[in-house]
Amino acid sequence: MSSLHITLIQSNIYWENKEANLNSWQQKIDALPQGAEVVVLPEMFSTGFSVQTKQLAETMDGPTVEWMRTITKHKNIILTGSVIIEENNVYYNRLIWMLPNGVYSYYDKHHLFTYSKEDKYFTPGQKRLIVSVKGWKILLLICYDLRFPVWSSQQVQQTETSIQPEFDAIIYVASWPERRNVAWKSLLQARAIENQCYVIGVNRVGEDGNNIYHSGDSMVVDPLGTILYHKENEEDTAAVILDREHIDTVRRCFPFWKDADAFIRTV
Repeated sequence: MSSLHITLIQSNIYWENKEANLNSWQQKIDALPQGAEVVVLPEMFSTGFSVQTKQLAETMDGPTVEWMRTITKHKNIILTGSVIIEENNVYYNRLIWMLPNGVYSYYDKHHLFTYSKEDKYFTPGQKRLIVSVKGWKILLLICYDLRFPVWSSQQVQQTETSIQPEFDAIIYVASWPERRNVAWKSLLQARAIENQCYVIGVNRVGEDGNNIYHSGDSMVVDPLGTILYHKENEEDTAAVILDREHIDTVRRCFPFWKDADAFIRTV
């Protein structure tokens, strides 16, 4: 299994302006060099973190998903980030994992941020999503999910011939305010250490339509908790390589994951 190239794009977001945001993201993605494999955008990248679901929601056949399909094919990349989706007359904060061939998977945010009344406008998802790319298994989560370790806890996968960790990396897309960035940075490191995996957190920067400032603080953390990338208070595009040999060595030399407690999630 080879290493994996992850590109994080930390940017300001035009408040509730899909056209401006998609144009901005397209310019940033078009400027990426050859070799980009997985490109990660923040939470609600086309609108900012808004609860104006009736005005802003789209279906899975809508323009934002179609834009993702077009740009992944054009750039031959995997693209992920969350958008507001309407389905069966309810609304989801949905992370979409779009492949270059137009096939996608998705994860609906499970932990809704009650402090901002997200739970009054959105329906929580009830299952996790682990995707595979180049032999890597990646757990996909959204923002507030970061505060709940059981939802991201590694479980051992056992067969007749081997036991393996459930995933190799976690991606969190977020719209996490600067006033609580100590929790954001600390928990990203904690999730990497406790799961012995890479953790990628991609957050927005700038002030949103509710006058809430976001410092970004996007990070990549390795399985030992070492910060490989961190950027605050400015827009940035960064490419980071997840090293297969490094994670395998960490897990072999420090096989703490084998001693983890077995448990059953209720959802």
